[in-house]
Amino acid sequence: MVSNINTLMGQQVCILLSGKTTFKGVLIDLGQDILVLYNGQQFIYIPMLHVHRIQLVKDKNEFVSSPTESEIPDDMDAISYRKILTNAKGTFAEIYVTGNLTFHGYITSVLNDYFVFYSPVYKTMFISMSHLKWLTPYNQTVTPYSLSNESLPVHPTSVPIQRSLEEQLKREVGKLVVFDAGSDPMKIGKLISVNNNLVELAIANGDTVFLKLSHIKSVHMT
Repeated sequence: MVSNINTLMGQQVCILLSGKTTFKGVLIDLGQDILVLYNGQQFIYIPMLHVHRIQLVKDKNEFVSSPTESEIPDDMDAISYRKILTNAKGTFAEIYVTGNLTFHGYITSVLNDYFVFYSPVYKTMFISMSHLKWLTPYNQTVTPYSLSNESLPVHPTSVPIQRSLEEQLKREVGKLVVFDAGSDPMKIGKLISVNNNLVELAIANGDTVFLKLSHIKSVHMT
């Protein structure tokens, strides 16, 4: 797929993502599992996993200007999803994973199948790499919610970090957890067990539900 769409590099394109979300802009860079779009104001990093369609924009009224400089480091020969996440560590960014909600904060660690994200609102979060739809870094002069550096600690979490999301959740057994930002009351409760890609959760009324771990997009503790 990559070899065929290389011809679109530097062109004005429209990208359709999962959930029928569309982005328009200049296709800046392309890797095996991620692409970079410039929408005239921001660089948007989109994992290929969620790309449904890419096509040229022909209406010149929808064209955006090309960026004067790239955000891709000069020493990065070829971009990849993991390299982009690692390079974004410590940079204030917006990420989108679920519903109509975006999270604002900083990537602090990149593991096997998830990354650790520090949000001033949700604090330490675990984000599944397979569910990140896009990432947009903010200008370096912007700080989240106009907070001071003293009230915004940008450093790795003190929580012991495991290499996989499943192993990480096993360490959180017995705690109150919120999956997918609490968009569903069935995804808020006490974590009972994590085994064989199934998460057992005791919800508010005491009932037990089982959730498929591979469908969980984000995790944070209350």
